[in-house]
Amino acid sequence: MKFRLILLCAAMFAASPLSARESTDVIVMNNGDRITCEIKGLRSNTLYISVPYVLGTLSVDWLRVDHIESKQLFIVKTEDGTVHTGALSTTKISGQRPTHIEILEAAENKVSLERSKVVEVNETARGFRQRLNGQLGVGFTYSKGNQSTQYNLNSDVNYPRERWSAGASYCSNFTSNTGSSPSKRNEIASSAQRLMRWNNWYYTGLADFLQSSVQGIQLQSTFGGGIGRYIKNTGGTSFAVYGGFAWQEIDYEQAILPATTQQVTSGLIGTQLKLFRFDRTTLTVSADFLPAISEPGRMHFNLKSSYYVKLLGKLDWNFTFYDTWDNRPPPGFASSDYGASSGISLTFGNR
Repeated sequence: MKFRLILLCAAMFAASPLSARESTDVIVMNNGDRITCEIKGLRSNTLYISVPYVLGTLSVDWLRVDHIESKQLFIVKTEDGTVHTGALSTTKISGQRPTHIEILEAAENKVSLERSKVVEVNETARGFRQRLNGQLGVGFTYSKGNQSTQYNLNSDVNYPRERWSAGASYCSNFTSNTGSSPSKRNEIASSAQRLMRWNNWYYTGLADFLQSSVQGIQLQSTFGGGIGRYIKNTGGTSFAVYGGFAWQEIDYEQAILPATTQQVTSGLIGTQLKLFRFDRTTLTVSADFLPAISEPGRMHFNLKSSYYVKLLGKLDWNFTFYDTWDNRPPPGFASSDYGASSGISLTFGNR
C-alpha cells in the first residue's frame, strides 16, 4: 500500500504544472493557420505545443503542419537512427510544400532532413521534470451476485535523452470472489537503452520483479541485457528485436508446497512493437522468451500488450493483456498466469 501511495504521488508530481520558456516558436498549418507557441516535442506523428492562453499541452497532427520556425535547441531523431541537435526551420519553395527540415547545428553547420524521415523531436534545454512523460491508469469492477471485486492499477514513466532513454512501469491486479481465495499479481519493470555508433543498433538492460499468487511466486527477480536493433522506426510504427542473456532468482510461497529458491541463467530473446494513429489509438506489445541455459529444456515466456483509445485531451481508455508462462515449475505449482483488464488512464508530459 505504501508503494502504491508513493507511486501515485510521484505521478502527480510529474503531472503538475511546469515552468515554460517564452512562446516564440511558430508553426504554420497546411490551411494557412499560423500559431505562435512553444514546441515541446514530436512523437508518434504528433507535434506537442503549448500556447500562453490555453491550459495544458496541445496535440497537433504532424502531417498537417506546413512549416515551423524555432530558435530553441532540439534533439532530432530520424528513421535510420541518426541524432542531431540544433535549431529548427523549414525552407519553402515557391508554390510547393516544404519537404525538408533544416537543423542549424553548432559552428553554423546546417543539416537538411526529409520531413517524413523525422520520427522524434525533444527539447534539449529543459530540466529533469520537463523531460518525463508517461501515464497513470486505474480500473475497478464489482459484482453483487458473487461478491466479486476486481481492480487494476498501472503506470509507466519514460525519460528520453540524446542517445539514451530509461523507463519504468508498475502493474497491479487484484481479484476477490466469494468462496475462493483472492488472487493478486504485482510487477515492477525497468529498462534502459543507449544507441550504438551504428544507426538503429542499441545496448539494452532490464530488470523485472514479479509477484503472482496464481503461480505461487513470492518474488521473481529478473536481470538481463543485450543488443537490439530497430527493424522499423517511423512516425506511426516502431518495431525492435533484441537478444542477450538474463539471470533469474525465484522465491516460491512455502505455504503452498516446500520449494527452495531457484536461480536460473537464461538466454534472452525479445521484441517490442508500437503502432500509433494520431489522436486515436496506440497499441504496444512486448514479448520476452528466456530459454534456460543452466536448466536445459526449461523456458520462460512473458507477454504484455496494451491498447489505448483517446477519449478527451490526455484521458484514454485502455485494455491490457498479460501472460507469464514457465514450462517447468516446481511440482504442485501452476505453470502460467494470464489475464486482461480495462480502465481509464491519464497521460502526463509530452505524450
